[in-house]
Amino acid sequence: MAAVTLKDVAARAEVSIKTVSNVIRGEPRMSEATRQRVLHAVKELGYRPNATARRLRTGRSGLIALAVPDLATPYFAELAQHVRASAEEFGLTVLIEETLGDAKEELRLATGFGASLLDGVILSPLRISLDDLAAAADDFPLALLGERSYEGDRIAADHVLIDNVAAARDVTSHLAGLGRTRIAAIGIKSHASATSRQRLEGFHVALHEAGLPFDPRLAPALDDFSRRSGLRAVHGLLELPAEARPDAIFCFSDMLAAGAQRALYEADLRIPEDVAVASIDGSEEGRYARPSLTTVVPDKAAIASLAVRCLANRIRAEQPLPFEVHVVPHRLDVRESTDGIRRRLPW
Repeated sequence: MAAVTLKDVAARAEVSIKTVSNVIRGEPRMSEATRQRVLHAVKELGYRPNATARRLRTGRSGLIALAVPDLATPYFAELAQHVRASAEEFGLTVLIEETLGDAKEELRLATGFGASLLDGVILSPLRISLDDLAAAADDFPLALLGERSYEGDRIAADHVLIDNVAAARDVTSHLAGLGRTRIAAIGIKSHASATSRQRLEGFHVALHEAGLPFDPRLAPALDDFSRRSGLRAVHGLLELPAEARPDAIFCFSDMLAAGAQRALYEADLRIPEDVAVASIDGSEEGRYARPSLTTVVPDKAAIASLAVRCLANRIRAEQPLPFEVHVVPHRLDVRESTDGIRRRLPW
């Protein structure tokens, strides 16, 4: 069977070959209706750009990478789906890479596998040094995700993030507003990641605003944001004297919350009657938990769209562009784990 060509796509979409080419390259100056018509024809016909020919013609491969610490984390798995969808609108193909928080792997990806394959990288860094990240951003198109502190303008790369301090404040204020007075915080990392520090800051702000004291016994240090860490942390909290045990738990991730809820179940404690639980991530896993999890929901579609757009613009630019910082909105989705109101999910 002959390969589908640009001419075939143009005929199906009833546009010129040049218009099809512009859509595939991600050119912004065209109507959204035309773009969607072309993308529909591309999908319907199964058209795949010839990467070798495109690289010879433009010097670009049309390949970008999304590099995240852990693909087993629901948040990153869901984000990857949004990135792929957004990249398709720019005619880009996405390679999904898992760094496991290894500094050498993050550096390898931040430089595009030696700059021989990728046009650019969307990177969620954990351990790469600031000097290495700054050098990579100077030489290679990068868009950064996450809440790491980059010391002002030192890293010349586009950055997309949520306001973690505000998000943590929203969760903690919600729990305090329910009359909970012994609120635990699970997610303070022993190596003090930026995400952990900022969420702890928001937790402190909300406690202060509610007139509640901070009890360090209710803020155990963890190694990671896994379900197992959440389970272990809550088992430890339940070993405290009865008067010191928490009546609410703020988990810094939905995975920690899953472990926390399991530990409360094993202890025959009711959620939220005995202990309310809330989190940050907005994963589908939390929606289907029993009880469903109250969580801050970042706009993952917006995170993906902004990161891909910034990267695509930087890849196409003939002159260096000023880097952009985008703070994406979030919302608190109140569910059964804090309000106790049973809900039927749509199906």
